[in-house]
Amino acid sequence: MPVDLNNAQPLAWDSAALDADTKAMLDNLQPNILRAHVREYLTVLFVRFNDVAEGKRFLRHVATKHMKSARKHLEEVRAFAGERRPGTPYVGIGISKAGYRDLGHTVEDVRRFGDKGFRDGMKRRVALVDDPPVEQWENTYQREIHAVILIGDARKGPVERMRDEIVGDLPESARLLGVETGKGMRNPAGDGIEHFGYVDGRSQPLFLADEVAQEPKEHWNPAFPLGNILVADPFSPNPARHFGSYFVFRKLEQNVRAFKEIEQDLADSLGLTGGDRPRAGAMLVGRFKDGTPVTMRATAGGGPVVNDFTFDGDDGAKCPFSGHVRKTNPRSFGRNVLMARRGQTYGERTDEPWDESPPETRPAGDVGLLFMAFNSSLIDQFEFTQQSWANNPNFQVDGTGHDPVIGQGARDIKVTWPKAWGEPAQSEPQPQVAQTVTMRGGEYFFMPSLAYLRNL
Repeated sequence: MPVDLNNAQPLAWDSAALDADTKAMLDNLQPNILRAHVREYLTVLFVRFNDVAEGKRFLRHVATKHMKSARKHLEEVRAFAGERRPGTPYVGIGISKAGYRDLGHTVEDVRRFGDKGFRDGMKRRVALVDDPPVEQWENTYQREIHAVILIGDARKGPVERMRDEIVGDLPESARLLGVETGKGMRNPAGDGIEHFGYVDGRSQPLFLADEVAQEPKEHWNPAFPLGNILVADPFSPNPARHFGSYFVFRKLEQNVRAFKEIEQDLADSLGLTGGDRPRAGAMLVGRFKDGTPVTMRATAGGGPVVNDFTFDGDDGAKCPFSGHVRKTNPRSFGRNVLMARRGQTYGERTDEPWDESPPETRPAGDVGLLFMAFNSSLIDQFEFTQQSWANNPNFQVDGTGHDPVIGQGARDIKVTWPKAWGEPAQSEPQPQVAQTVTMRGGEYFFMPSLAYLRNL
């Protein structure tokens, strides 16, 4: 039977009763979409093709020789959990609108992609999400990118070897426009963190029954339909069985020094002392550095990183409406907007991101996040989140301000903050915190089915 993308039940991918269409979907879907692939070490290659035949031949070769299916990835995850048997590296391929045209698809062909954001490309959408002008992007992203190739693994060696082999196989007519390198960061508890020092990636939509079964579900249901991330691959041999996903890539540079100064200044302005001072940063992010949701506790130390919570009953006296995690996942509505985020940190630093070192010891640039996310609609998910939630100072309640982490645009209004956790008293109006995350470039891609790639 046809794959039901709107089925609210998580996918039991290993069920003996799985129908042929769903099996075909899993056997032809790229990994890292339904479930995050381990990629403690990550290399991202940006490629331009200049010859149709050679471009097709190269992608077909990579897909046939190096790429595994979503089903194979899930089997490897289970084998590692049971027998500690390591899996194989992840290789993913995304193609831009310009890339499809360079591979021989006509303008009319490309219109078969239903998402106008993808058909436009990221450069033509900057004004909609308050991105910097394209001429301010890094040179790699100012150019016309045709394909992105992702290579990830838990170990550095396999990533480097795979990168060298794939780059060595590039045809002479192609150009390697740029390379990004990501490396995971973790706090002493082993949780993944970003450069501001906060636990990151905990709140994700889940699509597979075995992942959902491991999560508490008293307050928040982490199970999402496949339709949040999958769409039919229009150029595949059988679009009813072969699926892909729209992929956002954005390089986001973080000014850690400035963010840490903002944390200190906010704590000072609110008169927070001692163990209460970390609550200033928690109100900006929505979680304490250890991942404890500030809507649940006034201080950190809540144990394992919690995802089973909502903001119901919190009128902003605990977690401000502008808090990053509240802006990007309100929880009581907007489930259809949530993306599958697969970001990775980049940049080297000599300090420890999670400790309490003074701001002047922190990096002011050259570190950040390689933001990556899978969507079924770039317009209704990524762009909507950025434009209507993160950049909207009046989202949910008038005058709450921009998202203090990823919000972009002029900060014209003044805002208030809770003076004490859970109490109605607010601070005097004050300017919004400065923007400390800068978009350095990116592109929209479609991650096609393996059936398409292997039949080029």
